[in-house]
Amino acid sequence: MMFLRRFRSRTYGFIAISFAIGCSLVGWSWRSQKAGVQTEMLFESEDSSILPIGYLSFLPKDYYEDDRKRPLLMHLHGVGERGDNLSKLKRDGLPLIVEKDNSFPFILVSPQCPEGMVWEVESLNALLSEVIGKYRVDPDRIYLTGSSMGGSGAWKLAAAHPDRFAAVIPICGKGDPATAERFKDLPVWAFHGKKDHTVPLSTSQEMVAAIQAIGGNAKLTIYSNVGHESWMQTYENREVFDWLLTKIRSHASTAAGNMARSLEQGRTR
Repeated sequence: MMFLRRFRSRTYGFIAISFAIGCSLVGWSWRSQKAGVQTEMLFESEDSSILPIGYLSFLPKDYYEDDRKRPLLMHLHGVGERGDNLSKLKRDGLPLIVEKDNSFPFILVSPQCPEGMVWEVESLNALLSEVIGKYRVDPDRIYLTGSSMGGSGAWKLAAAHPDRFAAVIPICGKGDPATAERFKDLPVWAFHGKKDHTVPLSTSQEMVAAIQAIGGNAKLTIYSNVGHESWMQTYENREVFDWLLTKIRSHASTAAGNMARSLEQGRTR
């Protein structure tokens, strides 16, 4: 919880006030959110320990044409997109993809990490709960991805709450092999560039090998001539998203989620 204790800046208070004023001036509400475009949003929890999180929200272009529940994909960016300007997110990763092509079939949620910080698990988990309650989300088709710092965040969030996700796609991120047991019932497809000198390929290899060793469903794609920036090549591959959509949450992962929370509570006592 160091993130929460350290970051009590006036900046977020200003962001929250500015966002609220802007919304009231234009009469905005999430119920009138347009489909097929990314909308800037702000999540504020009733829990004072959870700081406000700005994020981009994308609804499939046919979202309002029926009452179907939709798959949800949470995307975590890398170091370069940190800050308090959500438009920065559209320069890279999945926000850039859907900005160019609004046929994306997922509800896409792209939070922004504050400058100088790293992804904090419980803030992301609280945001996820908010989004699930706000939109028509299929609870058995919730997916997670991230690149670089976001790839590490994806490993960490999935390890803490494996029961929330149907599959995870970490890209050039670092996981903790000691958490491999929590991924036993959670499909993982990791990606990494062989020439990555920022986050070594071995970090993905070790994590995937640890999951495979306990019988989990994990695989790793290695780009032989790619360095650190391996995410756009991944996100531009339609097969990645076709693979995601074949994955349905395993309710066996609920036990792993309960175990993860019990272990965490034991460490904080």
